Amino acid sequence: MTWRLETPRVLVVDLDGSKGSAVRAQTGSMVAYEGDVQFKNAGTGGGGGLRAALKQRVTGESLSLMEITGRGTVHLAVDAGYVLLLDLAGDTLRAESESLLCLDAGLRNDVAFTGLQGASSGQGLFTTTVTGHGQIALISLGGPPIALSVTPQTPLVVDPDAYIGAVGQLNQSFVTDVSWRNLIGESSGEAFSLRFEGHGTVYIQPEER
Repeated sequence: MTWRLETPRVLVVDLDGSKGSAVRAQTGSMVAYEGDVQFKNAGTGGGGGLRAALKQRVTGESLSLMEITGRGTVHLAVDAGYVLLLDLAGDTLRAESESLLCLDAGLRNDVAFTGLQGASSGQGLFTTTVTGHGQIALISLGGPPIALSVTPQTPLVVDPDAYIGAVGQLNQSFVTDVSWRNLIGESSGEAFSLRFEGHGTVYIQPEER
């Protein structure tokens, strides 16, 4: 099984029909396919099991995935968004559920509490986590994604409306004493930013939600 970008906005997955040749993708993201390919609902919790499903139901962090198997080529895209390919090597990715385009069937997904994240952007208090070894594709609906490194010497502060996801040994906190929203006329509600410390990478989009 191989993954490749046909264009920056279209992910192509080549399935070889072997036992381990399967992916889970965002429901409705298939735009074309060739060969003997089967699609079915990924099941409880987007394939993450009953525990993940119960968390999703309680938290509202819904994740609708379809399982794709067989032998052939599948083209995946969502609203002409930009695709970001990542390789997880035992790491944990934290991202909003709508940012997940496709993941290896062997990766585990769950839901984690993030505190105040999304309080002013409508994203909710929880985020989807993906853990294990394999490939994953994120989708950015606000322009080409940008990767920003975080080290103990260089913590990072991010606008929550631009945040896509993060990978690595990162501690996330919230900065509520901010003034930049007032400068652009967005002073309604509680103004805050996301602060990341540790080792890892944070992915953002250049256009806010």
